Amino acid sequence: MPVRGILFDLDGTLVDSQLDFEAMRREMGLEDDQLILETIEDLSEPRASDCRAILSRHEQRGVERSTKISGVDEMLEWLRAQDLCLGVVTRNSRAAATSMLSKHGLTFDPVWTREDGPTKPDPWAILESCRRWQFSPREVVMVGDFRFDIECGQRAGAYTTYYRPVGDNDCGADRVVRSYLECGDWFQWLLALS
Repeated sequence: MPVRGILFDLDGTLVDSQLDFEAMRREMGLEDDQLILETIEDLSEPRASDCRAILSRHEQRGVERSTKISGVDEMLEWLRAQDLCLGVVTRNSRAAATSMLSKHGLTFDPVWTREDGPTKPDPWAILESCRRWQFSPREVVMVGDFRFDIECGQRAGAYTTYYRPVGDNDCGADRVVRSYLECGDWFQWLLALS
């Protein structure tokens, strides 16, 4: 089946907000290996609300200092020229995602955030995008910089691309992109799938 849609993670994949997850965990009183969103969901009040406020403050600072990753505009231009549908699946809040996309002049439809449904690595957002677009998951590629992005794509039955400037493909993604300024091989792979 041809690829008809690409879903991107946001932070670390399209923009860099330099979020310091270790600092967030320290401020929340969490252990180094605890997942922030999942842990907050299991906390009782008022501690859960306090942690959500800390997370929101860090995300807002991230929006303010965020920069667009080099080559994103050119990469998106090429994908749009292929008439591909482009969406975003992020664990960020709706407020942070909307502000970051607006700041950097990026538009996607749909944009799924943690308020919309189960978060990655749950495949919900990919499957919901497929339903909306009327595509099969095998017509979609999930692109991200973290194992949850790749696991999300794999669980949905979509193709996966790991945005990984340095390091190994330790998530088992179908493809790795090191730089959006040099992603001709990735473009060729997408065309070969079509």
